[in-house]
Amino acid sequence: MAMEVLYPLFLCLAVLAGTAASAPPHSRCLDNPPDLTAARVESGKVVHDFAGYKAYVTGAIHSDRAVVLASDVFGFEAPLLRKIADKVGEAGYYVVVPDFFNGQPLTGTPGENLTKWLNEHSPVKAAQDAKPIFATLRKEQKFSLGVGGYCWGGKFAVEIAKMNEAKAIVISHPYSVIVGDMREVKCPIEILGGENDPTTPPKFIYKFLNVLRKRSDKIPYFGKIFPGVAHSFACRYNITNPFKVKTTEQALALMVGWFEKHLK
Repeated sequence: MAMEVLYPLFLCLAVLAGTAASAPPHSRCLDNPPDLTAARVESGKVVHDFAGYKAYVTGAIHSDRAVVLASDVFGFEAPLLRKIADKVGEAGYYVVVPDFFNGQPLTGTPGENLTKWLNEHSPVKAAQDAKPIFATLRKEQKFSLGVGGYCWGGKFAVEIAKMNEAKAIVISHPYSVIVGDMREVKCPIEILGGENDPTTPPKFIYKFLNVLRKRSDKIPYFGKIFPGVAHSFACRYNITNPFKVKTTEQALALMVGWFEKHLK
């Protein structure tokens, strides 16, 4: 199986020693919270019982390919996340953005306890609980399934990839992903990181890629570090900043391209 890699050899050699530890909760998760009052122009709709979840659904219902998008800590109602979902749908996919937080996303209000919230909303448990979503999609349309995950959703996507529930995943500025996860994923994985992301910094991404490179079963993988951007660059960005808009568009194009290659 083909492998892809996007980092210099000397960087690969620099990270051979040691393993990446799980990133602790970091205030960057609370930076630039989405404006939930912003005007919305959406192609999809909210359904109130998609395999037991409230979800935003959009895209091509008659497609044979579906993508589940797992949000960051601010949940499925973020307008920019839904805009991304619509664009994936326009590329020919049926897209589901479930409310994995059951109406209890992080709000970013002063005094909110991030650690407590994360303990109550484990992405590992959420992945186990989400199996009915994937079963429903496979049963209804026999979709070829992919998962895109942002921050919290990155860990969720990795856990799904360990269970043969998806044919490909893409994780963007993931939270809590560790080196050991890369030994257990069972499908093609694309990892998109930010140069200035302290939650999962570039040195962690390099270690992930190094583990994938050394795996005997050689699952397809790809990694990219986007310069000049921090955590949340792929799903929460300043729409008035041309550089950040362009970076997000590039990340979206890479995700869609990955699914185009591996969801067959």
